[in-house]
Amino acid sequence: MNRAKSLRAPSMLLLAALLLTGCASVSVTSERYVGAGEYPPSNPASVRIMRREPKKPHVQVGEIVVSPSGSPEVTEIESAIRAEAAKLGADVAVLVYDKTKRVGTIVSGPWWARSRTPVYGRKIVAVAVKFKGEREE
Repeated sequence: MNRAKSLRAPSMLLLAALLLTGCASVSVTSERYVGAGEYPPSNPASVRIMRREPKKPHVQVGEIVVSPSGSPEVTEIESAIRAEAAKLGADVAVLVYDKTKRVGTIVSGPWWARSRTPVYGRKIVAVAVKFKGEREE
């Protein structure tokens, strides 16, 4: 009986670790700006992610909104941004917003002893940019 209990504890810890790491996901959407023009999709591997507006002449093609849940890897978030920017035909995705803020409250318990727990969510917004002429290096 003791051996069964000793085997159960590590397996429960392993299961909990798998559940926690498996719950991370990245939800991404994009919207093309009105009048921005249609561009053929670009290669996601060639889309650069920048934190400032490029200096070369360019057109803002659209906006990408990322809503990660859990704790996904940075590479997973960047990959989602690149893929969505590539769909819009962009050469660059310029990060303009990356914040964690309170998005709601969970109320639980009976009516006479309610407890409130804040819910926080992260939003990342990038502007998809297409260069006019040559690509910026």
